[in-house]
Amino acid sequence: MSEETKGFAYFKEVAIGAGVGVAVLALIIGGFSISGGGLPTSTGANNTAQPSNTSSASPSPSSSSTRTCSVAALAADPRLANLSAVVLNPATDEILFDRNAGTPAATASVLKTLTAAAALATLGPNYRVDTRVYSDPSAPGTVYLVGGGDVTLSRTAPGTQSVYRDAPKLSTLAVDVNKKMAGIPITRIILDSTLFTGPSWESSWERSEQTEGYMSEVTALQVDGDRKTPGNETSTRSTKPVMNAGTYFKKALGASASAAIVSEGKLPTSATEIAKVSSQPISKWITHMLQVSDNTQAEALARLVSLDQGFDGSFSSLNVAIKQALTATGLDASGIVIRDGSGLSNFNAVSPTYLAKFMKLVLNGTGDFKVIRDGLPVAAESGSLASRFKGDNLDAAGKILAKTGWIKKGYTLAGIINAKDGTALTFAIYALGDVKTEAKDAIDNLATGFYRCGNQLSNE
Repeated sequence: MSEETKGFAYFKEVAIGAGVGVAVLALIIGGFSISGGGLPTSTGANNTAQPSNTSSASPSPSSSSTRTCSVAALAADPRLANLSAVVLNPATDEILFDRNAGTPAATASVLKTLTAAAALATLGPNYRVDTRVYSDPSAPGTVYLVGGGDVTLSRTAPGTQSVYRDAPKLSTLAVDVNKKMAGIPITRIILDSTLFTGPSWESSWERSEQTEGYMSEVTALQVDGDRKTPGNETSTRSTKPVMNAGTYFKKALGASASAAIVSEGKLPTSATEIAKVSSQPISKWITHMLQVSDNTQAEALARLVSLDQGFDGSFSSLNVAIKQALTATGLDASGIVIRDGSGLSNFNAVSPTYLAKFMKLVLNGTGDFKVIRDGLPVAAESGSLASRFKGDNLDAAGKILAKTGWIKKGYTLAGIINAKDGTALTFAIYALGDVKTEAKDAIDNLATGFYRCGNQLSNE
């Protein structure tokens, strides 16, 4: 089975085919028009809400001039503020809908899909992140806890779960270290978090992301994503994640380290590894990251991509490193700007068109991008879309797979639509500017309009 075939098989109805879908659509939904507010308004006796198609013929799917299903009123919803949007038919590479779609702009958390792609392209889905402990014969009683970028490392007790299911445990490290130390008291615990370089906080981020519990400092050594409460996705983070990790490790070591002094430092070349734990494969990270929009995982993945590409694991390296990794997709990344891995920065800039073309690769499962496809939230069913696409948009439930995004100046959504007529579409919607939470409803209305129109979507 080809990659394209495998991608389309993900959707139950895609096998119907675009041509058949258009014919069926023309027969079923003639005589209706899209109104503003998300509901198609009937112009006939039948009150079933459907997209409009004023032509009774079955036009060629490749002929844009015959597409008559309009979402113009939905696109004009003032809650969308400054709208940029695009819909692509990936089978034909036709742009069905375009509103300022070629202009790079802030993506919010939709950027995490590109971070995931870069990680899959460079590290591979089975890559695991190690946390190691060393001792040094020249410094008896001293152990070194060295971070490898695993933000999922957990202080939770054996048999309990953090937000990161099946994450490695500090307790496992502690048991192994105590065995290796063979009764020698641990007097010093030195914490090495030097794998990532540069600032641990992006200058364009708002500190409220930290205090409100959405983002940690970006460090190579931390525990539970530096959450105050390991089992809560949203939990206050601190300004000292490395030292927190050391404190938790000392506690896990128990009596052998009761008098140990904890400090930050760098591993000496003379040290020898005495214990190690490994993360879950990053494919598991990516699924969790996309479902709940975990910023900390995204930033760790971005830094690991930077290091893998030969850069220094800093924020300043990401624009080159991630775009270099994305060249494996075959898409031209030269016009985009990558400021971070999570999408929190207002200075990230990617066009809706780029994202729609990228989502074609996700749809087809190109390379290892099936991981992204399978990890995307599903409308009205899972992740950050579980509570959306309800009410008037319920007919699109289960039919839209997409990554959500939100920053103070915008809401975004990008992904894949299994349209009502059986056509697979990819899309991106940005509502930027003076927006409020109601913008999400307007985005859902527009995306549902795309779903209802399918390949008959007009660009008016």
